[in-house]
Amino acid sequence: MANLCVRAVRRSCLVLSSRSLIRTPVTRSLCTAAAQHKDGQRPEDDKPEPNAAEKALAEEKSQLEGQLKEVTDKYKRALADTENLRVRSQKMVEDAKLYGIQGFCKDLLEVADILEKATESVPKEEVTARNPHLKSLYDGLVMTEAQVRKVFTKHGLVKLNPDGQKFDPYEHEALFHVPIDGKVPGTVAVVTKVGYKLHGRTLRPALVGVVKAP
Repeated sequence: MANLCVRAVRRSCLVLSSRSLIRTPVTRSLCTAAAQHKDGQRPEDDKPEPNAAEKALAEEKSQLEGQLKEVTDKYKRALADTENLRVRSQKMVEDAKLYGIQGFCKDLLEVADILEKATESVPKEEVTARNPHLKSLYDGLVMTEAQVRKVFTKHGLVKLNPDGQKFDPYEHEALFHVPIDGKVPGTVAVVTKVGYKLHGRTLRPALVGVVKAP
């Protein structure tokens, strides 16, 4: 009976020692993992270095982005140039509509000058019922001149008669200077030929004489 008790005690000691041997590496491995987790040094968190294919893709991406930026800049410049060209072309078309008749208007100005001189040359005292032919001719000239003025106004042609106004080199052409008492130097004293403007642009400057300082 004593022998049986001794054998049982020996077996118990062997089992306990074997269990301690099994638990030791597991406990050590758990401690090591906990320490690595605490220090933030997990092997699986380490990022691998990019390989050659990834580097090539990154370089190609960078080149494509540069090309896209360059093409976008060229496209924007082309749009701006096209818009500027459109605005200039539209301005040219509008100017052609407004000032395309200026050559024709210059020729008509001579006709208007002749009509004006013709009406001014007729003595007003002679235009009476005693001279019916002269009166009819004079009335016809006056009506023709009035109609010509209406046509000029309709097409933007305005008469310039700057008598007494300040001399403007953009609208007047000085033929001579004359000292006149009582008038401000630099003003128009005499208008020898009226001028005209077409839509705000001087078509023919007025020929004038300018007052100069005494």
